[in-house]
This record gives sequence, C-alpha cells and structure tokens, in this order.
Amino acid sequence: MDTGYLRSLKHRLLGEPTGRLVLVCNFEAEHRWARQHVGLPNADFSAGTNLVRRMEELGVLLAGVNDLLICKYPLDPAYRAYLDRIGLPVPEIAVPENVSADRSTTEDVLDSPALLARLATLGAAGARLLPMATTDLEEKLAVSCGLPLAVPDAAVFERVNGKIYGRRLTAAAGLRAVPGDECETCDELASVLDRYRAALAAGRRIVVKDAYGVSGKGLLVLDTPGKADRLLRMVRRRAERTADDRLHVVVEEWLPKRYDLNYQVTVARDGSVRLDFVKRALTDGGVHQGHIMPAGLTDAQYAEIDHAAQLVGVRLRDDGYVGVVGVDAIVDPDGVVYPVLEINARLNMSTYQGSLTELCQGPGQVALARQYPLSLTAPVSFAEIDRSLAALVGSSGPDRIVITCFGTVNADADRPPPFNGRLYALLVATDTDRLTALDDAVRASLGRLSATRPLFSREVSP
Repeated sequence: MDTGYLRSLKHRLLGEPTGRLVLVCNFEAEHRWARQHVGLPNADFSAGTNLVRRMEELGVLLAGVNDLLICKYPLDPAYRAYLDRIGLPVPEIAVPENVSADRSTTEDVLDSPALLARLATLGAAGARLLPMATTDLEEKLAVSCGLPLAVPDAAVFERVNGKIYGRRLTAAAGLRAVPGDECETCDELASVLDRYRAALAAGRRIVVKDAYGVSGKGLLVLDTPGKADRLLRMVRRRAERTADDRLHVVVEEWLPKRYDLNYQVTVARDGSVRLDFVKRALTDGGVHQGHIMPAGLTDAQYAEIDHAAQLVGVRLRDDGYVGVVGVDAIVDPDGVVYPVLEINARLNMSTYQGSLTELCQGPGQVALARQYPLSLTAPVSFAEIDRSLAALVGSSGPDRIVITCFGTVNADADRPPPFNGRLYALLVATDTDRLTALDDAVRASLGRLSATRPLFSREVSP
C-alpha cells in the first residue's frame, strides 16, 4: 500500500490515487535546459558526474511498491535488504541492459530495446512516466515507448524553470522580491552593474546567477567594482568572439538572512493548488545540504508562505504547468519573509522525503534530512556504515537514523584516492537538542571513515 503522501501526489498528477508510475530521477535536467541559453563565462555545468547520477537512488523513497524506478545501476543488495528490514516499501528497480558511464540513465534506456519494450507494455496498461523534470530526452522516451508523461513536456519545463521567469512571476504576483534585475543582453548587464557601482564601492555585495544554474554552479558573488568590471569585460569579449550579445542571468542584492526555507507546492491536473509543506533548508555556499522539519515558523510567517504558494501555483498553472514545485525562500534577521528566492518547477530533494517522514517522524518529533560528504581512500561497504550508525541509537529508543541513499558513497571509487563520496540520511529525535547531538554523532562516526577533510559545519539549531 502506498503512503498517504504518495497517494495524494498520484491523485493530483494522475486524477486517481492508485495509478502506476515509472520514475526516472534525472538530476541533470538543468544542464539540458541550459544548452539553449547563454550564461556566465566558464560556468561549469558538467552535471553528469557519477555521484550526481547515483542520486537517482533517492527515488526509492518516493516510488510505491507497485511502481517502477529506473536506475543506471541496481541497488546494493545489502542496502536493499536494509530497506526491507526497516519496513520501507521498495519499488521494483529496472536497469537498462545497455549502460554507458558517459550517458544519462534516460539515454541508456533509449538504447535498451528490452527495457523499452517492457515500458511500452506498462504504458499500454495505463502507467505514466514521472521524471524528476522533463527534458528533450524524457520526452523522447515517452514517445518512443508509448509511455505517456504524468507531467508537461520539455518546452513547458524549460520555460518555467529559468530564474528570469521566476523573478518576473514574483513581480507580477505582487510578492516581496529580493531586489535585483533580469538581464538578457550584455548591455543590460552593463547597465545594471553600473547602477550598483556605488554600492559595491561601499562594501555591499551582489550576486549574478545563470538563468539555469543549480547547486551553486553558475553563481558569482561581486563585492568590488573591479570584480564587476572584470565580469563585464569577459562577457563582452565572448559576445564579440561569438557575434552573440545574448546573456541570460539575474543580478540580485545579497541579503542578510536568519535562515533559508524550502516549501513544496503541487499544481494538480484539475487546476487546484496546494501547499504541501514548509521546511527549513540548510545551504553551504549556495549548495543545498538538507532540511530541518518542522521549519519553526510563526503563524504569520506560515500564512505569508501559504499566500505566496497559492499565487505561484496559479501563475504556473496558467502557463501550462502541472506537477510539483519547490520554492526557495529566506527569512531576514528581522523575521521578514522573502517568499520567492527561486522557483524549481520539478521534483525536489524535499519531494523524495515525503513518504519517509510520514513513516518515521512521529508527532512532536523533529527531523533532519541531510547529506554527509566523505573523502575516502577505499570503497566502504554498506554493512560498515550501517554498523557505525546503528550503534548511535538504541533499538527501542525514540531517536532514529535512516540511510536514504547509499549509491553515492562509492560512486567515484574508480578515481585515484582520496575520492569524494556522499551519504544521505534522515535523523529523527524528540527535540532539537537531541537532534543536534545525534547529528554531531553521525558526523563524528562518518568522519572516522573519511581520509582527509572534515565534514561541513553544523547548522541544526533554529
């Protein structure tokens, strides 16, 4: 039986709560959309790393037992046994018969006739394809095997996911926006930077973001007029070399903040809009690190987020979008909410946690879902990590640690040591102090497996 969270999501996407989904967790979607847009010079969008692609294993948390999750590689047998042992519903996993390390999982599927035939059979029986986001590749997959998408096509996704679109939607909806501008040419960027020259000279900071940057990539912080001048010279030289003056970036003032928020909105197929949840987000240099639940908002702050969620959802619906939307927001030191920092109209990290928190986080408990980076000299077995973390919580106590993705730990083990790995986990405790202590214990335990660098600093307490 699917969780209530998944049944609700299926009802809004498919029109009924028991439909069958085929999931592809294509975390490199922004990279595909960015190809048609001109961003910052030398921005690295090489999203197709082994580690990022192994994040598709997070789909295990979302898919129901009757759904199908497509992964580039099978689950580690010990990790699969662990999921069964702790009572999490595990979907069927399908692996393409033709896999290449330099391709996305969707590209592998398109080159795997046996799996395509199986997907065609599922499509004929009423199953729907749910990618993390639709790009041209997932659209091609849907068409090639007659497996209809549960969400819109690639053109809609690309249109509504750009940061320029998000800023303009925020302004049109009358929501409090981070001060800034949208730029689509080099001349527009020059004009905006000139306007900020005095502020930069006074020590203020601004940030320039690619329209389709993600996870801290395609983001440049400027804190002096000289840095702004260097950026402008670089984009001018490229424009002259390519005879193309286009530039798709946003420029925003760097606001002080008390904390980040992330909230999820779902735009249903029947046109209704619902705020699913709000979480406190953990970030490090613009890179998402995890979530704290609940967010600890005041009633007034929650009401403001709910109001923004409805406005954002309605405008996305009117632009042809159906599906999950993740919205980033911030609360400044005075408690003022900026309800739209960025709109990600796709499945988000929060999306994959919904069923898990329903099953594992009891009333009054607090939870932390986060990634733990590792630097390893040799591959680490699942059993070793499981033993290390299981020793931190009693078998009958209220605290809990759930490993939510293991494939990312040894994804880059073929590189010369030390290689970087990443473990995802959900921590649940009875209060914030216990959660902080548990997070410290996890980091210390995993730190003993790390070869060279410490895990990042703690950010749990409200």
